[in-house]
Amino acid sequence: MQAQESELRTRYNDHTRGVYFIGTTPPKSNTPAEQVETIAHKLLERVSDIDFDGLIVYDIQDEGSRISKPRPFPFKTTHDPRWYASLLNKQSNRPVITYKSVIQSNKEAFNDWAEDAWKNYNVKDVVLVGSPSKDMKASLPLEKAYQTLVDSQHNFFIGGVTIAERHASKGDEHQRLIKKHQQGCNFFISQAIYNPQATIDLLTRYAIECQKLAIKPQRIILTFSPCGSEKTLEFIEWLGISVPEATRLRILNADSPLHESIRICSNSLQQILDAVISYDLPLGLNIESLTNRKEEIDGSILLYKLLRSKMDFYLAKQELKMLTNKKA
Repeated sequence: MQAQESELRTRYNDHTRGVYFIGTTPPKSNTPAEQVETIAHKLLERVSDIDFDGLIVYDIQDEGSRISKPRPFPFKTTHDPRWYASLLNKQSNRPVITYKSVIQSNKEAFNDWAEDAWKNYNVKDVVLVGSPSKDMKASLPLEKAYQTLVDSQHNFFIGGVTIAERHASKGDEHQRLIKKHQQGCNFFISQAIYNPQATIDLLTRYAIECQKLAIKPQRIILTFSPCGSEKTLEFIEWLGISVPEATRLRILNADSPLHESIRICSNSLQQILDAVISYDLPLGLNIESLTNRKEEIDGSILLYKLLRSKMDFYLAKQELKMLTNKKA
């Protein structure tokens, strides 16, 4: 794992290269252990013909306190993300980033979680998530959780979450990114994107602020997810993901909502890349399926292929620009 850890860090720090991930969730907690291993194997079989850097395993929470509307898909607890991440790491021999919600932890419990993650599950790359609601008081504030990992004897590679919708409403997400980096974050993963302008606004503001402060921008992984049904779209919106009305109508009125959503995601990434190419921001991709429907899982793999080709072309243009500037 040590070699993989170094490979992941090196790739993150090389701004001429993209980083590409497949996002997934652990199976439900009532799934027998042997079936969990089978599920992990099937996932890796599905992605065996694509080139990706690693996987991301989410820590699913109820989030009922965040919104009054009922959850479109009932919440069910899952197996420990560390265990599922460990299975995927062993079967794929690739790095796995593990999410951890710290909302229900105190400092001692979180420190135990981190020790156990490193020693027993070989989890070394983590993304910490704080409270889903401003009204929900956290036992362990996010900044203290970051500090716990920074102070740990283990060399965790620490990431954070970025939310373009929060920037659209508050206008300060770029400052959050800079503050989180100061607290120990070395990369950020966005929530799923269906409103490209919100992401463009955030990335542009972040890039300009980094230039003003003469600091190096950190890698931002852009997340995209296909949508194949009205129920999935309801879930996307329930999660707090901004879906413009025209986008919503395009998906719901299409002959194939899944394929229309893939076209929308592809166009969204292109808009984002065109808008930020002059800022030399280090970016990456994370493609996920928000449901376990086979159609949407297969759609996420097609989406990965399409978006990776766009990102690779973007990086090639960046490299050409650098070479041209050197010659000049």
